[in-house]
Amino acid sequence: MTYLVLGLILFLGIHSVRIVADDWRLRRIDAMGLNGWKGAYSLASAVGLALIVWGYGLARAEPVALWVPPKGMAHAASLLTLVAFVLLVAAYVPRNALKQRLKHPMVLGVKVWAFAHLLSNGTLADVVLFGSFLVWAVLSFRAARLRDAAAVVGSEPPPSLVSRTALTVAVGAVAWAAFALWGHAALIGVRPFGA
Repeated sequence: MTYLVLGLILFLGIHSVRIVADDWRLRRIDAMGLNGWKGAYSLASAVGLALIVWGYGLARAEPVALWVPPKGMAHAASLLTLVAFVLLVAAYVPRNALKQRLKHPMVLGVKVWAFAHLLSNGTLADVVLFGSFLVWAVLSFRAARLRDAAAVVGSEPPPSLVSRTALTVAVGAVAWAAFALWGHAALIGVRPFGA
């Protein structure tokens, strides 16, 4: 569990700088240059993610059960992760209605993903991992909305396009299906839809 916690501290810590110390972040960018900051940020994120993956794998080898989720929670988690994938894609497709309406769909996608996994998993490692991401996503979304409210209002963005929104949903659904049917087992070792 130690490596999992260290990874979460490093990964979520670097991703929380803008939430708790945005002025410091801007000073670091001025001092290091944007590329220097991005390099340090990416390195810290990669090391943190590697520790999370390794630590979670070690913790899963000796699970500490807190509860046994009802069978229906796995179905709920599958549906919620579909929503999370669509929200993740919405962050990258320009002029889709989801991004224009929600403003920060990636962070909302992390919220939904973490909540879904908390519903369907009941070990201590799951609570630490997914609970940490859920708390981070709630705080990150709140901070982003406060930044939005404080920002100087400029020109209105161009209107969303139905075609871009449809593309967002389609790509998210295909990515979700591919990951649920093949990727999750290959990367995590668990088949969401059974054998």
